[in-house]
Amino acid sequence: MDFKDTPEEAAFRTEVRAFLDQHAKLRTSSSESAYDGATTDAERVAIAKAWAKTLADHGWACISWPSTYGGRDATPIQNVIWNQEVSRYVTPDGMFIIGQGMCAPTMMAYATEEQKAHHLPRIASGEDVWCQLFSEPVAGSDLAGIKTKAVRDGDDWVVNGQKVWTSGAHYSDWGILITRTDPSVPKHKGLTMFFLDMKSPGVDVRPIQQINGNRDFNEVYFSDVRIPDSQRLGSPGEGWRVALVTLMNERLAVGGGLSNSVLDVFKAAQSTELDDAPAIENKAVREHLADWYCKEMGLKFTSYRMITALSKGQDPGPEASISKVVVATNNNQSSSFALDLQDYGGILDDEELSGFGNQFQRQFMRSPANRIEGGSDEILRNIISERVLGMPADIRLDKDVPFSEVPQGSAKG
Repeated sequence: MDFKDTPEEAAFRTEVRAFLDQHAKLRTSSSESAYDGATTDAERVAIAKAWAKTLADHGWACISWPSTYGGRDATPIQNVIWNQEVSRYVTPDGMFIIGQGMCAPTMMAYATEEQKAHHLPRIASGEDVWCQLFSEPVAGSDLAGIKTKAVRDGDDWVVNGQKVWTSGAHYSDWGILITRTDPSVPKHKGLTMFFLDMKSPGVDVRPIQQINGNRDFNEVYFSDVRIPDSQRLGSPGEGWRVALVTLMNERLAVGGGLSNSVLDVFKAAQSTELDDAPAIENKAVREHLADWYCKEMGLKFTSYRMITALSKGQDPGPEASISKVVVATNNNQSSSFALDLQDYGGILDDEELSGFGNQFQRQFMRSPANRIEGGSDEILRNIISERVLGMPADIRLDKDVPFSEVPQGSAKG
């Protein structure tokens, strides 16, 4: 592995830092938010769009995209350098992860040139926010088990059904939608993907109240929603292949974007008393910290292999698929441990009384979602075991059965 920047890479890193120093605040804690002071979704959207416009105006929006679509034609290693550097600053990028990191790659792969020329620059500049309409009440980890129907009617498709856990749907302008168009074939073969205007008649978005008080994701109902066939992505029945493009980018975006609370727990252990001494001097505390730190360093040096490959113009290996599983687990465990360190303060929902500005309470209540979104821990471990380690695949009894013949449960009992 090569840990040093080439002269060209070092010059690019200097350019990135100069821009960020001028336009963003350096991060001092993983819990810092660019939305502090904003009390409504409209205010948060405005903050995020202002930052996206700043990036676009200075040529830093979606830098790895082609310049014709609003990007910078940056190389893969330049994109890595950008992501490394921007992570050190407090920026409101999260609102665009789905649109820029998941929907846009799918549009690049399957939309028409005219559609790409219209939509992609608006995604890059933050003018439009996009969401991903995938999960359903009976189809989460088993995405191919969706029931939302799309039926062809002339030049349109009529959609009926329900999606759930759709992040950002309540403020999104557009979304990509996977539907079932042919129940007479096995579940992976009867799907079709579309993109649609979220203000279309018949789309009903209902925010879900979360345990941490936020309302980030939603139920979305479709009642006779008409989508032009021109907004179909891929051929009818090819939806699973299209969805895989989204899912691969989703796991990369979510895995790379998770906040890491481990270093904050180190700071908490240094300033918290335990048995009349700093908690960090306690052997049990140090054992936990050492375990999380080793995992973080393992990920860091594993990522260096990917970065080295990119720097040499090579394709990275499968290492990136590991990061989400490890980081999500670390976030959950370390924030839970930090609450224990606060003793009774850990159960208080008060920024002054609980200590540490409630950051660990927020991280702990958000961390279970890290282990589900972008693929649950169990699904990702299956992928790693089957596709990375070459272990035997799970037995899937319904793989070749027409979806209409798959048992859907019973109302009895």
